[in-house]
Order: sequence, then C-alpha cells, then structure tokens
Amino acid sequence: MATVIVGAGIIGTSLAYELQKRGRQVILLDKGEVGRGASYGNMASIAVTEFMPASRPSVWKQIPGWMLDPEGPVRVSPAYMPKLIPWFMRFIAASRPSKLRQLEAQGAALCSRVYDDLLPLLRETGLEGELTEEGCLSLYSDEAEFRADREHIEILERFGFPHRRLTGAEARELEPELSDSIGIAVLFPQNRSLRDPYRLVVALADRFAALGGRIERGEVAGFDRSDRITAVRLTDGRTIPADEVVICAGAHSARLSKLLGEPMPLETERGYHTQIMAPGISMRHSIIWPARAFMVTPTAGGIRVGGTVEMAGLDAPPDYRRSKITVKRAREALPNLRCEDFTEWMGHRPAFPDTVPVMSASARVPGVFYATGHGHLGVTYAATNARLMGDLITGAPPPIDMRPYRIDRF
Repeated sequence: MATVIVGAGIIGTSLAYELQKRGRQVILLDKGEVGRGASYGNMASIAVTEFMPASRPSVWKQIPGWMLDPEGPVRVSPAYMPKLIPWFMRFIAASRPSKLRQLEAQGAALCSRVYDDLLPLLRETGLEGELTEEGCLSLYSDEAEFRADREHIEILERFGFPHRRLTGAEARELEPELSDSIGIAVLFPQNRSLRDPYRLVVALADRFAALGGRIERGEVAGFDRSDRITAVRLTDGRTIPADEVVICAGAHSARLSKLLGEPMPLETERGYHTQIMAPGISMRHSIIWPARAFMVTPTAGGIRVGGTVEMAGLDAPPDYRRSKITVKRAREALPNLRCEDFTEWMGHRPAFPDTVPVMSASARVPGVFYATGHGHLGVTYAATNARLMGDLITGAPPPIDMRPYRIDRF
C-alpha cells in the first residue's frame, strides 16, 4: 500500500518515518529540499508550556495597539487585511470563555505527552544527542510584568506543567549574561531545546530512507480520485499512484485542500529569525521575554533571535526590519550580545484561528488525511503527531480523543 506524504518538514518527515516503520510503503514528497521550510528556521524549542490559545481576550485586545506600533509584536499588511477578515472572525469566535477552556485542554492533551513520544523516537533513531537538557527562562523586569503574564502561569498550574519562579539574581546565576534589569524569571524545565532543528529533520529523513522509504521532489498540481484518492499529479507531468495521501504541507496545506474540495481556514503567521554565529556571548538556556515578544535560543552553532508575528500571506516578500526589531529587544536582556556573522530568515507558521492543529481524516475524500496547522509548535508536536496520525491511518486506537482535531470542526 503506497502512502504519499506531501510536505517534508518536521511534521511530514516524522510521520513518514513512523508509517514506514509500521510497514507502509511511504513516499515523502516536497517541492523543495527536505526541511527547508518552516522547519529550517524555527526557534528550536520543545515548547510544551506554550499551548495557550492566541485568541485569549488578553491577547487580541492588544492587537489594535500593536498594529499602530511599527515595532509592535504583531503586524498586519494593509494590502492583505481584507483577505484576513473571515479568519479574524473565527479568531474572535474562539475567544469565548467556554471555548477557551476547551482549546486549552486540547493543547494540554498534546503537550502533556510530547516527551512520551519524542524521547522514544530520538532513542530509536540514535538522535537523542540532538536534545539539550536545559530548559527555558521567561523574563520579567518587575512584578507588574509578571502579573501581566499571570494568566499563562495559572493555565500551566491547572494542567500540572512544572515551573519555578526565580529572582533576577537567581536567573543570572543560571545565565550570567542576563541584564540587571531582569527582576523576576520563571524557569520552564521541560522547554528543552534542539541543537539544530534543521539537522534533526535531515537525519530523520535519512532514517526513513534507510527503512526503504522514498523521497521525491515535485510540486503538486492536483489529485486523481474515483470513490477514493488514487494518485497525486505533479506540475512536471508525473503522476504518483497513491492508496493514501497525507497533507503535511504547513502553511501551504490550504491550497492543496482546496484542490480536494475541502477548504480550511489556515493562514500563515510569518516568523523571522536572526542566526548570529559570532554573538560574543554564550548561553545554556533559551530565554523568552513576554512583554518584549522575542525569544533567544542557543542553536545551530550560534545564537538564534526570533519573535513577532506578521500577517501578510504566502507571497509577499520578507520584511527584514522585523528581524532587526527582535535583535534590538534581545539586547535589552543580553546587553553584551553582538550581531556579527549573521543571517536573516523568514518562514511561514501554519495557523488556524483556534490555535489547535488539524490531525484528521478528510471529511470528503476517502484515503486523504491532514496533519497541519501546528503553528509555532511544529517541532514540539512532531513526534506526537506522528504517533497519533500513525494510529489514525493504520486503524489503531489513538491514546487520546482525536475528535477535537478533526478537519470539519470549523
């Protein structure tokens, strides 16, 4: 039985390995190189504490002010704004208190099992060395900033995710380069980092190929079907026969689902990073500063600075002013940080308005499945997605209720 997985990022590659291991004959298809999309430049964080819905009123009420600030954490392109209206309407609808509680539980259900799935995957592929032991520090200048983020902490307490409040001095004992302006920090010990997220995807693809999996390069033009899916058609004229197709194409998944007559409200949250290879400092932990909307991670042989959200669609050129803003803010926390020997990057996070991914069989086309919309938790959810989708596709009972992640929930 041939299963074609469309999308060779961390989600698609992890699932390809899982299905090949379970005895499926898998073809991993991408229009580009393995791991060169969002998986190339993510912030390398296994961010199990970051599942809270973005539609919380405490977030969306700040969006108008952020949009008026040229250096704000959210930017919406004026030219793209009309296309966003239906998505934003669903985003607001997902902010009802009862709905938020459901979404929090759905995110927590995934994050609570991340290491149950990730650690065995890394061990069996010989890649356990890709995961660091250190956690993440969340920074606050004073008690007022900490109180502003208290909602986040309370959600973690409700679902039992460990964390530890530190004084500024205690935080500097862990990371001596932190500024004296940091008065409070919270350590999230489970938010460990990857030594190089791109290298992990490539290594998983190698393990997949060693099991007999096939990697193909090509862009999808359409699909053939009778009473179920039968083939994937490519723009170069080739056709790949398929008994099953799994759409794992990140922010590009909506274009593919539309070809199948199954539109989805998926948008791209464009994210930026600056990879600094000569930072002049060393770090062990990743750091986030919620009030300044940036993250810094030691990864890929240097220090990576990222953050902010830009809503401008899939086709607009990058605006690297966004990268420069996050570096400027990072220096508020790390005053000795130098930006030398650096590269700038932009990638597309796939975002549903309720912040919850789709992991589901198609509601319209037998033999089609979706695994997309993991937002900024793609690398966090990858092994868990592979386990859950592997069960769904092969007919095994998944360990959690999969109904909240279905494609037809919107």
